[in-house]
Amino acid sequence: MTILVTGGRGTIARAITAGLTAAGQDVRVASREASAVPGSITYDPVDPSPALDGISQVFLYSDPHSAPAFVRAAEAAGVKQVVLLSSLSSLGGPEDPHAKTERVIGSGSYATTYLQPGAFMSNAKFWSHMVRATGQIRLPYLDAEEAPIHEQDIAEAALRVLLDGPGNGHDGRGYPMTGPESMTRRHQIALITELTGATIEPVDLTPDQARAELRMRDEGQRETLLAYWASRLGHPQPIEPGVEQLTAHPARSWSTWLTDHPGLFS
Repeated sequence: MTILVTGGRGTIARAITAGLTAAGQDVRVASREASAVPGSITYDPVDPSPALDGISQVFLYSDPHSAPAFVRAAEAAGVKQVVLLSSLSSLGGPEDPHAKTERVIGSGSYATTYLQPGAFMSNAKFWSHMVRATGQIRLPYLDAEEAPIHEQDIAEAALRVLLDGPGNGHDGRGYPMTGPESMTRRHQIALITELTGATIEPVDLTPDQARAELRMRDEGQRETLLAYWASRLGHPQPIEPGVEQLTAHPARSWSTWLTDHPGLFS
């Protein structure tokens, strides 16, 4: 029984792989750029069949464009369980891209579990590039509330579902997940300064400035993000219990994440 971990370059995938290996599982790591991940194989989302050969379980990143091809290949390969890294935004309505992906992946004959985290604490890695270049963090809606989640908590949640396997209470379930505290990004930046000593100027971009500066390959995704952030102004993010449900420990704090990434803003 071999477990396929896709997105092998990512922090979450690497942590899952380490946990599965430590637990004595047979793991196959896949990446679109296999040359960048030692020991991995190439994962082609257009034709995932070669990567799925001999696979019983899969950790999969959400992608609405390649989801139908994955379902066909997974069913042909006899996959028994898929753990899909979706998003909390999937709960916002059927037109959300992650909600669409969940419906397609969930249509397969294997057991499916949906991990639905909110904003990632690791987004701050992109902020650090701004700080080094300009001394600023330039973002829209700095006063929008979110409860960012530590990537290690997501990895440990996925690890629990994969180690439990299909038929152990996770089949067909979604697990909304957040960090332990709702806060504005302005407050997150203040805590960076407090804990690291970095001097940072927060710049609250207008939506049009954000469209010009925050370039994304998918304009629809960018507009979805802008609309979501606007909706969170003055509304604390409800704290979701998925991390504690799956890992039996509280979600890690923003201060813990900063401690886990020393030197990021220096």
